[in-house]
Amino acid sequence: MKTKLFSFVLMFTAIVSFAQQDAQFTQYMYNTININPAYAGSRGALSIFALHRTQWVGLDGAPVTNAVSVNTPFSGSNLGLGVSIINDKIGPTTENTISTDLSYTVPTSETFKLSFGVKATANLFDLNVNRLNPVDDDPSLHGFNNKFTANIGAGIYYHSDKAYVGFSIPNFIESNRYDDNEVAIFKEKINYYLIAGYVFDINSTIKFKPALLTKMVEGAPIQADLSGNFMFNDKFMVGIAYRWSAAMSAMVGFQATEGLYIGYGYDLETTRLNNYNSGSHEIFLRYEIFKNNGKITTPRFF
Repeated sequence: MKTKLFSFVLMFTAIVSFAQQDAQFTQYMYNTININPAYAGSRGALSIFALHRTQWVGLDGAPVTNAVSVNTPFSGSNLGLGVSIINDKIGPTTENTISTDLSYTVPTSETFKLSFGVKATANLFDLNVNRLNPVDDDPSLHGFNNKFTANIGAGIYYHSDKAYVGFSIPNFIESNRYDDNEVAIFKEKINYYLIAGYVFDINSTIKFKPALLTKMVEGAPIQADLSGNFMFNDKFMVGIAYRWSAAMSAMVGFQATEGLYIGYGYDLETTRLNNYNSGSHEIFLRYEIFKNNGKITTPRFF
């Protein structure tokens, strides 16, 4: 007989795992490599990125995510390479994901390029039984300490300095992280991503970029993130976003130096979860070394 807490945490973990699946980011447009391997090297710079996200603050067992990535083009070729690490904690579970991305870019016109990418991923899944506090020890819960699974994914990314559209499947292989009597309670399903955005020059100092992310997972409603961001003098960014039937977000960013960009996002739930948490916080740093005499030639909004 297990405690109510044990049952609740398992139910909570199952609900989050099916509803959210891959780690969720509000400012995905700056962290695109985690969902689309074709993005690797597309900025024309050695790009180093670090993000911390605390979701649903005040709710015990809510997701906490840390992400680090590096991606760069290969000089003199059409290849790009990226490496990313994600640490995602939800309730009694911890996932550490390490991915390597390889892209190949083909110019299609004077302004647009088409990139193809492949992703190879190693995942370590850990279930901390001690946090479940079962009354009776359940042997079926053991054996999930850093359980290893591998996966592959792919994506395409059509882009210029002002526009982009991409489609990707980061993981082609479905895997069961936890089975109870051959019933998958914690299952990694296939996630499909469609992203798009366009930068409008309002005047010489103001740019506006609407963007869309659509995420599809079997057994869950389609998730759509709509955002609108303004950039002033290629230095300061402010924007809002709406995650369909889930949350409203506010975002700010600042180009501190030619290479260093700092961003912050806040989510406010629009569901009943709003009664049990004080929102989600997300902060990131991006540092880039540009190949053109160490300077960026065209400030990128994504």
